[in-house]
Amino acid sequence: MAFTYSAPRLILCAMALVLGLSGGAVSAWAQGSATRPTDLPLPRFVSLKSDRVNVRIGPSREHKIAWTFVQSGLPVEIIQEFENWRQIRDWEGKTGWVFHSLLSGRRTALVTPWEKSDRTPLRARSRSDADIVAELEPFVLTSVDQCAGGWCRVNGENYDGWLDQTRLFGVYPDELIED
Repeated sequence: MAFTYSAPRLILCAMALVLGLSGGAVSAWAQGSATRPTDLPLPRFVSLKSDRVNVRIGPSREHKIAWTFVQSGLPVEIIQEFENWRQIRDWEGKTGWVFHSLLSGRRTALVTPWEKSDRTPLRARSRSDADIVAELEPFVLTSVDQCAGGWCRVNGENYDGWLDQTRLFGVYPDELIED
C-alpha cells in the first residue's frame, strides 16, 4: 500500500510530532524523570540557607514570586527537581520553586506548627518516661542531630534533648538520621 502525503498533511504530521514531543517534555518535567539533576531521594527535607528566599510559581527567574521566606533554617520538603530549581513544600502544604543554592542539607524541624498552644515535652533520653528537661512551644525552630526509634535528638540555644518524632515538621515518621 502506497502513502501519498500532501503538503498540508506533512505540516499536520510535523505539528503532531512536535506537540507530542513537547507534551512528553512537559510530562517529564512534571514528573521529574529524565531531567532530575541529582540522584537524591524525592521527597526529602532540607532547610533554607538565607534569611530571604523567594519562592516562585515556576522553575525560572522569569516566573513570578509567589511569596518570600524571611527566616533562614526553616525546614522545607523538596518534592521535585528541574535543572537548578527545586519544587518545595512548606509546613502549611504550600508549594513553589526555589533556586537550589538557597537550600541546605542541614536538618532542622519546626515543633508542632499545626498546633496553636500545646507544648511538647523535651526529654532527657529517647523514652516517653524519661525526665522532661524543657517544654517547647509550637513553631520552635530546632536543629535535628539524629532520629531513631520514633525519637529525634534536637538542640537549640538553650536546650538539648529528645522529642517524639511525630511532633516535628522536618523529619518523616520513623526516618533514621545518624549524627
